[in-house]
Amino acid sequence: MTQTLGTMADLPADYVQGLAEKSVIPLWPSLRSVLPYDMPTRSTLPYAWRYRELRPYVLQAGALAPIERAERRVLVLANPGLGLERMMATPTIYLGLQLILPGESAPNHRHSPSAIRFVIEGSGGFTSVDGQKCPMEKGDLILTPSGVWHEHGHNGTTPVVWLDALDLPLVYGIEASYCIEGKPQSISNAADNSQTYYRRAGLVPYGTLNRRRADYPLVRYPWREVRQALLDLAASLAPSEPAHLAYVNPETGAECLPILGFSAQMLRPGEEGAAQRRSCSAVIHVIEGSGQSEIDGTTIDWEEGDTVAIPTHARVRHQANGKAPAFLFHVDDAPLHRKIGIYEEF
Repeated sequence: MTQTLGTMADLPADYVQGLAEKSVIPLWPSLRSVLPYDMPTRSTLPYAWRYRELRPYVLQAGALAPIERAERRVLVLANPGLGLERMMATPTIYLGLQLILPGESAPNHRHSPSAIRFVIEGSGGFTSVDGQKCPMEKGDLILTPSGVWHEHGHNGTTPVVWLDALDLPLVYGIEASYCIEGKPQSISNAADNSQTYYRRAGLVPYGTLNRRRADYPLVRYPWREVRQALLDLAASLAPSEPAHLAYVNPETGAECLPILGFSAQMLRPGEEGAAQRRSCSAVIHVIEGSGQSEIDGTTIDWEEGDTVAIPTHARVRHQANGKAPAFLFHVDDAPLHRKIGIYEEF
């Protein structure tokens, strides 16, 4: 094993200059920065965005930025370790708090990054996805996959705020990020597929057996059903077993989207436990309850509405406070890690 590598200072200046003029650099002086031993080099910090502190700014944006001038009225959650201008929560996950006010509509478009909406507060909002009108209630997960038309509207009386999560850093980083405008969608009067076709696990419309499985047959996952499923699961498990459910494609059982993965976890009152240490980066969003997470030795308190960034390879412990359970929504890039063959658990 090489212990000491040569540096740029070891090389003749004219040699280095000659290489630079040809857009070439020697690897060995920088080898350990890109291939460190044992643990990746990480800039992502364990960090919490406090919804209680950010909410006034979100609402103020409604007065400062008319929807016609904003298109999407969003405050981006940028990890300080990665730089505010890069708009990253982790190297692959973009997060934003989006606001829509009563009577407003955010225009129809589609884009190359995949996105999800996770509702934080309010009612009366909706997202239309390829002609399917999806109600937006607190805790609902709505998918807007890559290349799929989507628009937002609001028929209610109070502000609606949701968490956006996109694989934008990855898609932008490979110079593949772009958007296309579209005309307003034609909406059917039928309820969305989450209310009709895929209401129960293990049951799918019979006709799907005779056709190719759909990439995105379900785009809305109502929180009321996920929450009850977590309560039922927790009641059937030993106290030491985690109550944790993955959001999946109901026809294939595969992850919902190709790059980012999503799951929901219930922490019983006072429950404390180490999460599986994994190669992927992640964020958690607090749906209900309060508690703490210890991430690589840094303790972060959290409460309802807060969002926390978790770096790759981090050692993590979560604990719920009080006499009520805590419910967490997880976003990670494990699907990407699995596809390119670098996913690990430790």
